[in-house]
Amino acid sequence: MLHLRLMIPADRTEEVVGLVESTVGATHLAVVPGASRDPRGDLVMCDVAREAGDELIGALRGIGIAECGSIAVENIDLSLSARADRAEEDAPGEGADAVLWEQLADATHEESTLSATYLAFLALATMIAACGVVLDNAILVVGAMAVGPEFGPLAGLCTAIVRRAPRLALRSAIALIAGFAAAMALTVAFSFFMDAVGLFTEAKLEGKRPNTGFVYAPDWFSFVVAVLAGAAGMLSLTSAKSGALVGVAISVTTVPAAANAAIALSYGDLGQTWGSSKQLLLNLLGIVVAGTLTLLVQKYFWTKQRERTARKTI
Repeated sequence: MLHLRLMIPADRTEEVVGLVESTVGATHLAVVPGASRDPRGDLVMCDVAREAGDELIGALRGIGIAECGSIAVENIDLSLSARADRAEEDAPGEGADAVLWEQLADATHEESTLSATYLAFLALATMIAACGVVLDNAILVVGAMAVGPEFGPLAGLCTAIVRRAPRLALRSAIALIAGFAAAMALTVAFSFFMDAVGLFTEAKLEGKRPNTGFVYAPDWFSFVVAVLAGAAGMLSLTSAKSGALVGVAISVTTVPAAANAAIALSYGDLGQTWGSSKQLLLNLLGIVVAGTLTLLVQKYFWTKQRERTARKTI
């Protein structure tokens, strides 16, 4: 269940109440006249089944409530109510399958912004991965994958393609390109420093690396894994199962490939630099393709579900 808190002008209250009451899956409607001070007006609250949430939120935006008031949405972890149970039964589809497009757009907008924190996490992840590839330490490489924040702008790019949002697409692309460029540049400097103090050597980079040699040797398996991880990552975002994102992060060779390319470049090994760069681009492409297709499939099946429900109610 979702909880909606609406602050609206008093002259729009009846319109909003009527909209909530006509939404299948909405319940626990409460109106507190004059409770809102900024914006001045009434406070309207209700609960709605997740599978009906996107329809109600979209309708509220459609009548301009986001412009003249506010719409706040929260997840309800526990709701002990017979009315809530009936609302979920009446709403079309399953809550776990529902996509809250407004929530997804808002989340990807925040995660795809090129911020100092995003750059710091990506740079630190790339440096950790650099240590991992030089030492041929798979644990460090996996740790770096988990630290990397690059799935945020990748998800933003997928969402922008499906929703035809050019600004979000541009913001996500800038975060990816500028983020990886900055992280790799800092890792090159980090490699020079580590070499100067004797912790990195070219011999370690060029030696046998059975645990991490894959980062500069892309193949079809790399693309297949990236596609599977991209689909899993997008499903985890749309179903609010964020725990799965950790598994997605350590499934794709993005940060380690960027790290290996940076170190190889610092030693002038253009072969490994190019191989790692191809691995990075292949993984990014696989995630975007799979994430976009996953959203399109979800959108198609959810639209069909709504159409079937609408025909039944006629």
